[in-house]
Amino acid sequence: MAGRAPSPRRRTRSRPGLRFAVVAARFNEPITKRLLDGALHALDASGVAARDLEVHWVPGAFELPQAALYLARTRRFAAIVCVGCVIRGQTPHFDFVAGQAAAGIQRVGLETGVPTTFGVVTALTEAQAWERAGGEVGNRGAEAAEAALEMVSFVQRVRGHGKTAQG
Repeated sequence: MAGRAPSPRRRTRSRPGLRFAVVAARFNEPITKRLLDGALHALDASGVAARDLEVHWVPGAFELPQAALYLARTRRFAAIVCVGCVIRGQTPHFDFVAGQAAAGIQRVGLETGVPTTFGVVTALTEAQAWERAGGEVGNRGAEAAEAALEMVSFVQRVRGHGKTAQG
């Protein structure tokens, strides 16, 4: 599925004081840095103050879920954004890393209730990865941050902290 992720129906603004974490994988670091930049820009544009944001680096995409789980269990964060890049090589290694990263990141959100989003590019080629890290296809890091903001808003509405449930 190529193309940009759907935009939120309305721009989500963060409530002051809500804390966010971004976990970034060092493997394919130049691409991951662009994803991180996109995530940080999206969070900043939504009103998240620099003091309410932590960035943590891990070795690769496979380690993202473990770091996200540790951070979620601290209960210090409204949401956790995971960014990284896995590019298919000549062995099945890609399938294991990409699949386990996706399943693990999802599991963190399901088990802890802390929105944990997937900004991991899984591409067949390096060129495809760059296109998804701020190129013509968008920036998956920014999209994951926007999803985190929207999910935080959803959780707040469900818990009764918001005004009304809007679609």
